[in-house]
Amino acid sequence: MEQQKKIFLVSPSPSTFTQRDLEALRQEYLVREAVISSYQGRNGLKRSLLIAFEILRGVLWADLTYSWFAHNHSYLAVMLASLLGKRTIVVIGGYEVAREPEIGYGALLDPKLTKRVNYIIRNADHILAVSEFNRREILELGDHRHVAVVYNGIDCAQFTPGEEKGDLVITVCQINRNNITLKGLDTFLNTARRLPDLRFAIIGRVLDGSIEDLRRDAPDNVEFVTSPSQDELLQWYRRAKVYCQLSYRESFGVALAEAMSCECVPVVTDRGALPEVVGDAGFVVPYGDVEAAAAAISKALQSDRGRAARVRVEKEFSLEGRKQKIQGIIEEKPA
Repeated sequence: MEQQKKIFLVSPSPSTFTQRDLEALRQEYLVREAVISSYQGRNGLKRSLLIAFEILRGVLWADLTYSWFAHNHSYLAVMLASLLGKRTIVVIGGYEVAREPEIGYGALLDPKLTKRVNYIIRNADHILAVSEFNRREILELGDHRHVAVVYNGIDCAQFTPGEEKGDLVITVCQINRNNITLKGLDTFLNTARRLPDLRFAIIGRVLDGSIEDLRRDAPDNVEFVTSPSQDELLQWYRRAKVYCQLSYRESFGVALAEAMSCECVPVVTDRGALPEVVGDAGFVVPYGDVEAAAAAISKALQSDRGRAARVRVEKEFSLEGRKQKIQGIIEEKPA
């Protein structure tokens, strides 16, 4: 009987993305996990040495190293694996290959990080992009024949439609100063102001004091839901008729796909991978265009595209589909 492959998964912090991949990998392989944020609170040098030791130990143990995000942890993992002749897979989430000087966003604005991202892309055996948009950005940094699109997976058995939907419009993101522009929260508030008879909600974890500025600027028909539990978030998805993602850019849009799985009709900007995720199941508007967003929301409320949105997620972005693609890449014979 063939021995189970050993996979070392390394990620910067606990997240839905990494946990879903961890659970899927554990169904087929022996998996050891290292989470870099678990070393927070230690002094700089000791922390760096402990992280380096943990990554070295994991790479030595594993047949293959699987890293989420092209950052310092995956730079070290790829470098050590290359020296030891071990295979590597790196998932690039989007920030790592972004350069948006207008909003100060993207790893490629930092020369040191740029060198490390380039090293990872050149030396990892497989790069996984989360969308075609993401893949194109990766390839702009240099030709790499092992860049594959593996969409983020959504648990369609968890994110299901429920009670009857109302005239409710929501958006979901972490709430901080940078996301006001990046996630289009300013556009969302201005759009709500144009549609005073509708309910709007901004839902997410608060990371800084910017929520006070948002609350001060918000019209009366906007509600803020801070730090919702997973079950609370699901209930908001189920109640909302329309989900907005009015972002400056997105390399995928997990919250968008979760909402679509709950039969929310999506209204998104024409930026990044958002039109790719929505397909013909929603409405696409120019970034920052409040009038267009308001008109699209009004159309979405009258449309019957919610079911089509869920069908699209089931077909294109299922957990099982992601698992099968990743397993196929792991089982590839080295060239």
